[in-house]
Amino acid sequence: MPAQSEQIQLLAQRLQQLTPVLPSATFSSVTPTLSEPLFERIASHVARLVDAGALRPGGRVPSVRSLGRQFKVSTNTVLHAFSLLESRGFVTARPRSGFYVRHRAAAEIESPHASAPPRASVRVVLGDRVPGMFRAMREPTMVPLAAACPSPELLPVDALAAAAARAARRRGTAAAGYDPLPGYPLLRREIARRMAALGCAVAAGDVITTVGAIEALHISLRAVTKPGDTVLIESPSYFGVIQLLSLLGLRAVEIPADATDGIRVDLVEHALKKQTVRACVVVPNFSNPLGALMPIEAKRALVKLCRRHEVALIESDVYGDLPFDGDRPLPLKAFDRDGWVIHCSSFSKTTAPSFRVGWVCPGRFFERVEEIKFSHTVATPTLPQAAMAEFLVDGGHDRHLRNLRRALQDQVLHARDAVGRLFPRGTRVSSPCGGYLIWVELPDGCIDAVELQRRALRNGISIAPGPIFSAREAFARCLRLNCGYAWSETHERAIATLGKLTARSSSG
Repeated sequence: MPAQSEQIQLLAQRLQQLTPVLPSATFSSVTPTLSEPLFERIASHVARLVDAGALRPGGRVPSVRSLGRQFKVSTNTVLHAFSLLESRGFVTARPRSGFYVRHRAAAEIESPHASAPPRASVRVVLGDRVPGMFRAMREPTMVPLAAACPSPELLPVDALAAAAARAARRRGTAAAGYDPLPGYPLLRREIARRMAALGCAVAAGDVITTVGAIEALHISLRAVTKPGDTVLIESPSYFGVIQLLSLLGLRAVEIPADATDGIRVDLVEHALKKQTVRACVVVPNFSNPLGALMPIEAKRALVKLCRRHEVALIESDVYGDLPFDGDRPLPLKAFDRDGWVIHCSSFSKTTAPSFRVGWVCPGRFFERVEEIKFSHTVATPTLPQAAMAEFLVDGGHDRHLRNLRRALQDQVLHARDAVGRLFPRGTRVSSPCGGYLIWVELPDGCIDAVELQRRALRNGISIAPGPIFSAREAFARCLRLNCGYAWSETHERAIATLGKLTARSSSG
């Protein structure tokens, strides 16, 4: 074992050997000194590489073994260095993958302000911005930052095709016929099994399959309301819900939500005391568009509150399977013991958008929802249901979700970091811990989001402007960005272009 002075000299030699492949300025002050332990010198070296840009945010840091070989130190010494770097916010560890440079700049961006809508209900009128946005997204050259969907490259296309082939062989000619309500038995059993694992009192007989989550929301609202009734929604809220309220002739009360904890339960209580409400619609897990995650106590309190006031609580849990870290968050249905929670979800946002397979667990409203489902679409297509059931049973879905979560976390961090660097000073951005959406609030002095959308489209970029997420067309200086596509130079340039287009003097 060489003496400590010899170890220091060896480390210095290894540092100098790396200078041809990295900028020379990076090493101007990294020569080891006797006053620092070895692990601190290695940590300082990596930190300087990050600050100099030689290691980029989101990029992988050299492995523990390779650094150990380079500097001729033990694995424990390098791990000690990484532990120090992690505590100082330079790197983050990913299980079974290694250490990655943390997106430090994005962590310093402030979250968007919580909304403060009026407490009176408003009649929801459907505008033409959403159909226009979707028409523009059909252009193949458009950078897709508008629609909330994952990239096809992240989806298990081959595995789903194989599952569909197996299902077709097993079902034979029955795969071409109607699948009677309430839906494909094996799929409903798998959905119920997964929900039961989350603490939900749901059996296969409590599940009705639907054509995506949007049909589940549609028939649920029809089951519990009539034209002119009032519904509580989050503010901002998913524009699909706002469209449904308009089509059904309903009124909306927007309840403020913040980008961290979601809807304000205390203000829900205030609204329920002041007026007659028939339903409350929320996205509790990684909400659209904020990406907020309701705390467990807030979920429990909201379920209890709606039960006490006999208000149907309709939840959309389409993003619940996409946490970046930790366990899958519980849906509101896990706290429901009296059937007042109507749980809606689908596989469209995580696995198979083109299959359009969703479901609803209507609780005490089961018979009415089933009746409306029959009048709406008669049945959910058989083959996509059977294929999805095959994929769930053989474990393919769980494997896919593990890979998808890691990819989405990286993409969200990249996008948030880019907005922080390339948008005007004072821009606020949400910091979701799951899903793949970020909510951006522009500072004073910028153009409004609708004008930004026009300019962006002329530059081949699609975005979702803030006013479509409000029954009052509020959020004039906000926009939602989709992070479901793999980060690339194209996305970096698109964010840079958007940042420039926000200036009032920009020609677009």
